[in-house]
Amino acid sequence: MTTTERPNVVLIHWHDVGTHLGAYGHGDVASPAVDRLASEGLRFDQAFCTTPLCSPARGSLFTGRYPHTNGLMGLVNRGWEYAPGERTVPSLLSELGYRTALIGQQHESRDPYRLGFDEVHPWLAGPARCGPVSQRAVEWLEAAPGEPFFLTVGFFETHRPYPADGYPPVDPASVEVPPYLPDNEHTRADLAGFLGSIRVADAATGRVVDAVERAGLADSTLLLFTTDHGIAYPRAKGTLYDPGIRVAFVARPPRSWGVAPGAPDGLLSHVDVLPTLVELAGGPVPPSVQGQSFASVLRGEPGRRRTEVFAEKNYHDEYDPIRGIRTDRYAYIRTLEPGTPPRLSGDIERGPVRLGLGEEQLRPRPAEELYDLDDDPWQLCDLAGDPSYAEVKAGLAARLDAWMSETNDPVLAGRVAAPSGSLDEGPVPR
Repeated sequence: MTTTERPNVVLIHWHDVGTHLGAYGHGDVASPAVDRLASEGLRFDQAFCTTPLCSPARGSLFTGRYPHTNGLMGLVNRGWEYAPGERTVPSLLSELGYRTALIGQQHESRDPYRLGFDEVHPWLAGPARCGPVSQRAVEWLEAAPGEPFFLTVGFFETHRPYPADGYPPVDPASVEVPPYLPDNEHTRADLAGFLGSIRVADAATGRVVDAVERAGLADSTLLLFTTDHGIAYPRAKGTLYDPGIRVAFVARPPRSWGVAPGAPDGLLSHVDVLPTLVELAGGPVPPSVQGQSFASVLRGEPGRRRTEVFAEKNYHDEYDPIRGIRTDRYAYIRTLEPGTPPRLSGDIERGPVRLGLGEEQLRPRPAEELYDLDDDPWQLCDLAGDPSYAEVKAGLAARLDAWMSETNDPVLAGRVAAPSGSLDEGPVPR
């Protein structure tokens, strides 16, 4: 097989793990399967989702478009859906002769059969836990079709909660508390359960990767691993700081391509995945797609890379409009309803970490924030009011304004209305 031939694609995606994995420098995390995949392939260190919330983040991953353009601006179980006419990765690849299948987690529609897959194996009665999902994926791969295929394998993990009977916690004393969280017994106990969830999900990931090997598909299959957004902790999930929008993204090209393992330079956004897969499949990228292909990188060739990524937040438990731009060095964040405290999602509010959260974490937010990532990678020192950074802030603000205008961001016209109908947290296909 050569790089001009069309690869199979297996996309494994988790919930709420960000880059909290051994391959991304977290020494307290046991994730040998993902770490091995990263060592054998390409580990993208500057990959980002478009929003730190489940449904809209996944919507961008599968449409190559931002939440405010594809219509999925909030959670499916709160009434949001794709806008009419939206195209997805599986629908486009199906038209190009791929067999497409969904196994496990999805959170882009109340009706998974609307998503464009040829086969749907959803979990309608409860969360798509990684154990049974990985087993079904293994069985599917053992009988993989002869034509090129696109298989998505979605795990509920590492979404909260982390019950000890399903995810044996690690020793809280062994946990490395990120600098943006308070180090206390509540945080450590919470992180101990989270790390237990990672261990279980990682083992299931390894079973899927091993099935690709046993089925003799490694030479012809592109393996992708990612997550929807950052970890479910304060200053992460639900925020536009790096712990909220930076994600693991690992790609192992088909072995027959002979691409050397490594960590490619440059920024990457989840909106770039669709155009990349369509290009690799030999099809035209729809003009409505807002991402840019990185297929050349997967082939081991030089290619144009991003200089910036954009992110947004609209609806989770409540309306919370935020926009942001991230470059190699700077992060600029604009809160469109300033003066309000950070709005923690319900799962974080109900978690143990909330018990140890000081009031400093809930101080009112300014209209603008600016961070120099060279000196402040955890984004703890806001430079928006520093005169020496005024020119940098103005330049980033102008670039953000241009993006909002070019993409017809509805917040430019005022508050975005929630969809009519139910806004409860009722069951949704997982």
